[in-house]
Amino acid sequence: MNGFLYGVGVGPGDPELMTLKAVRLIQENQVIALPGPVAQETVAYKIAVQAVPELREKTLLSVEMPMTLDRDEIERNHEKAANQIEAYLKQGQNVVFLTLGDVTIYSTYLYIQKKIQAKGYTTELVSGITSFCAAAARTNTPLVEWNEQLHIIPAVHQLEHTLDLPGNYVLMKSGKKMQQVKELLSKSGKDVVMVENCGMENEHIYHSVEEIPDDSGYYSLIIAKEPRS
Repeated sequence: MNGFLYGVGVGPGDPELMTLKAVRLIQENQVIALPGPVAQETVAYKIAVQAVPELREKTLLSVEMPMTLDRDEIERNHEKAANQIEAYLKQGQNVVFLTLGDVTIYSTYLYIQKKIQAKGYTTELVSGITSFCAAAARTNTPLVEWNEQLHIIPAVHQLEHTLDLPGNYVLMKSGKKMQQVKELLSKSGKDVVMVENCGMENEHIYHSVEEIPDDSGYYSLIIAKEPRS
């Protein structure tokens, strides 16, 4: 029999926020894939190993996923990753692919899963706590109440929004274009809080647009809410 591919979210950064299912799958399977050139240096590994120390003894599969907008290079990397994983699956070994946050939210893993499924293998998605839910909890901020709407925007890619729809916004991965994002937020008049590296040792929390530095890191998540009257 062929092995199964599991896409597993490890949560946003705090190892205590990993699910019991994520921990069990790591413990029960030998081959663990991680997105990066050196598995032990990936953020997902550093989170998971704190909750599952035996991860150090597993077969670690480094899957390179360089950040680029070159479509051809992206496709080559996804195909290479799928081939790496398939080599284990066809030997009957399961592969557990660890990714930050929840695996269904803007995860590059999903492209690999499609390729594995197209090759005829069985896959499963294992949900993790999302970065925006964790950031809201970390700042003691409800995301939505009563009948409020919630809009989730990958700010690094989409800055044409004016944030004029009713409800609250989550801007994900805003770091590289933070100056533009801050201008957008200032015009919106919304109440803003940002968490950088939520749940990690280098976490920082900012409680207004003015506090947010222009050089914020990649894992910067902004919650922009309708101001309270």
